[in-house]
Amino acid sequence: MSGFLEREVMLAPDLVARAAAALLDDPAQRWMLQQPVRVRRSFVVDVLDRGDDEETRMAWMLGQSDDVRLGYVRDVLRREPGGGDRQAIWMLTQPDAVRRSYVVEVLGRR
Repeated sequence: MSGFLEREVMLAPDLVARAAAALLDDPAQRWMLQQPVRVRRSFVVDVLDRGDDEETRMAWMLGQSDDVRLGYVRDVLRREPGGGDRQAIWMLTQPDAVRRSYVVEVLGRR
């Protein structure tokens, strides 16, 4: 998706976002569009509006609720060939204090 279209679809009502998700091949994009609008809005504000780099995405995901993080692990990462990125799965399943420490100490974010 292009930047403008992506932002508009991400902020659309759930019905519209879920319909758009059905048209996508990318599992991560499909998963994101199936999330509640509050999660999608947070992604737009905290990731897309801040440059959308890999570290910003990682910091955002590490700060999400158990439901969001573990849903991503279950629905996206573990369905990848070979069982997915083991390091990402490990980090996303760590306790809150470990994830926060990684964001601050490794990613240099607060």
